[in-house]
Amino acid sequence: MLMYLPHQERLDNEILNAVLAERESADFEHYSANDVKTALKKSFLDLEDFKALLSPAAAPLLEDMMWAAKAAKERYFGKNIYLFTPLYISNHCENLCVYCGFNNRNNIRRAQLDDDGIIKELESIASAGFEELLMLTGEAPAFSSVDYIANACRLASERFATLGIEVYPLSVENYAKMHENGSDYVTVFQETYNPRRYAQLHLEGDKTAFGYRFEAQERALKAGMRGVAFGALFGLDMWRQDALSVGLHASLLQKRYQDAEISISVPRLRPIINNSKISPKDVRERELAQIICAYRLFLPFANITLSTRESVKFRDNAVKFGVSKVSAGVKVGIGEHGDDKAGQGDGQFEISDSRDGEQMRAMLRLNGLVPVESEHVFLG
Repeated sequence: MLMYLPHQERLDNEILNAVLAERESADFEHYSANDVKTALKKSFLDLEDFKALLSPAAAPLLEDMMWAAKAAKERYFGKNIYLFTPLYISNHCENLCVYCGFNNRNNIRRAQLDDDGIIKELESIASAGFEELLMLTGEAPAFSSVDYIANACRLASERFATLGIEVYPLSVENYAKMHENGSDYVTVFQETYNPRRYAQLHLEGDKTAFGYRFEAQERALKAGMRGVAFGALFGLDMWRQDALSVGLHASLLQKRYQDAEISISVPRLRPIINNSKISPKDVRERELAQIICAYRLFLPFANITLSTRESVKFRDNAVKFGVSKVSAGVKVGIGEHGDDKAGQGDGQFEISDSRDGEQMRAMLRLNGLVPVESEHVFLG
């Protein structure tokens, strides 16, 4: 297993080793319906409870899990549902990830926005009423340099109250530079926490280093970021083991950095340009609902984000029982928010829910929920 490349910063491996050990030893067949029912009665769950909620024994009790998750969500978030939109500013990528539309072997339209292009996109998004932005690039430092991303953060922070980034993993020093230029949270998906499967899926580029990617959130917190987000791409490997790993990773980092704001995303594998050449594992909507409920009950204070990868119907239901944050007005291509609706560069994957911000706000209000644009102002 390739943990680091020579130029990559290293932290201690205590959390990484703990997560991998639990993943390897987990026996989800061990848990019974009584274990699940016991977990559902608790206000705070331990790791064994979390495993029970991810186990096959929990599947027949999904409705009970949803009611418990709904109560937990409302205890910590009330009726609030946070809204944001992503902005892709570059789709150049140096990695070869066999499941990703951006991978360096795919023959797609590559593009990167200059300052004028970024400003056009930002102003178009701001005019739609959004106050929180997640800015993304492909993983190509030769194109999207640290200075380029930091400058984009500066431009975005002048127009948005909350700014996150989802870019290639950075050093503590470079995360600090992003923070100084207006970014205050970082999203990094480990994709799968199975090191052997990870090596099969990530064949070239800096992303081949499992350990360096795993420690990205901690480096971001060391650099002063307010919050970090975690996620596995469900469909790449066995979903129970990956969900367990995500939840434990987030929990252990929360214990180490108690002031950090923790978020979890729940993306499933989606169709991509040129196909993915892999067969998604069996992660249907019922399994995804079980994952969301288990996360909500194990980490009741964490934001759980559901993207437009999922259907309108599923998203409309998920905000009622566990999800606390959703994207809207999503464009996955480069330059699609502004005047050039066809965009300049191809997207990373297909979306399923194309509703804009107003449509999402209307849906939330219709269901007795409160759309929240942002409750945080970056002060540097």
